[in-house]
Amino acid sequence: MTIAPSEKAYVPFVSVDHMMKLVHHIGMEPMLRGLAEYIEADFRRWNLFDKTPRIASHSEEGVIELMPTSDGEVYGFKYVNGHPKNTKAGLQTVTAFGLLANVGNGYPVLLSEMTVLTALRTAATSAMVARHLAPKGSDTMAMIGAGAQSEFQSLAMKALVGLKSVRLYDIDAAATKKAARNLSGMGLEVVTCRSAEAAMEGAQIITTCTADKQYATILSDNMVGSGVHINAIGGDCPGKTELAPAILHRSSIFVEYPEQTRIEGEIQQLDADHPVTEFWRVLAGEVPGRTSAEQITLFDSVGFAIEDFSALRYIRDHIGGTDYYRDLDLLADPDDPRDLFGMVMRAAP
Repeated sequence: MTIAPSEKAYVPFVSVDHMMKLVHHIGMEPMLRGLAEYIEADFRRWNLFDKTPRIASHSEEGVIELMPTSDGEVYGFKYVNGHPKNTKAGLQTVTAFGLLANVGNGYPVLLSEMTVLTALRTAATSAMVARHLAPKGSDTMAMIGAGAQSEFQSLAMKALVGLKSVRLYDIDAAATKKAARNLSGMGLEVVTCRSAEAAMEGAQIITTCTADKQYATILSDNMVGSGVHINAIGGDCPGKTELAPAILHRSSIFVEYPEQTRIEGEIQQLDADHPVTEFWRVLAGEVPGRTSAEQITLFDSVGFAIEDFSALRYIRDHIGGTDYYRDLDLLADPDDPRDLFGMVMRAAP
């Protein structure tokens, strides 16, 4: 995208309202499949990207983070917070926005809300990984934690893995009822459970996604049998975990970017040299994924900037010809690039 000096430079902006309408325009499951395709494509070219652990500002209340990356042609970043106590005040635990820019001239080419989009891309990533690691024929998932992610995770597993049944449990019974209500009529058998143990009965995929910022044991060792795939997405910052360490020692662990996951993920509980596998290497054919029916595979997902980059690319490529964005006058565009002052003066009333 080249912008001439005399051309008015607008930046497409996708609001929360636009994003929701785009989801309905495309369809929830087609959008989840499309996002997964973009994410997998970028994982397959992993080595082209700049990579760094997210830049985080931690407090007792939560965390505020920037997540940047670039493939050499396009630069992207996401601003995101994580404040578990927000729900008590009627606020979202996570809010986010993101930007894409042209590396060649530095001009932004997309600004988008990413609260909804992060939920979509997280679910799409989970299901994309499960498609490669979960036991063949997996059709039942235990969803431990029925918060904002639960419905997206369930529908992504349906769209990409062929999930038929989801077994819901949350310590807050109202959250479980909320998720069950939202998933009603979506083509899944929905079973509400009174305990995590009950939710895991017959499940080949186990997803944990709880919000409390603490070292927690959502799954104890004796709850996890052989041959399952664990999708651990709740532990996403220092001091926040969900799995008993013994489970980790029994599992083949797959991660996005080890330098970040060792700080924020379940593996923060392990020695720094404990072996893990970067998932992109499975897609590249460099290492195997699931190797036996008895193997426990664990995706220790904390979310990584490349996934956000992929999601923003998807949005950029799918808003054309729709009414689901508006142009922002975000960039100064003086007729003479050296005369910014003159442009300001000519705007006087």
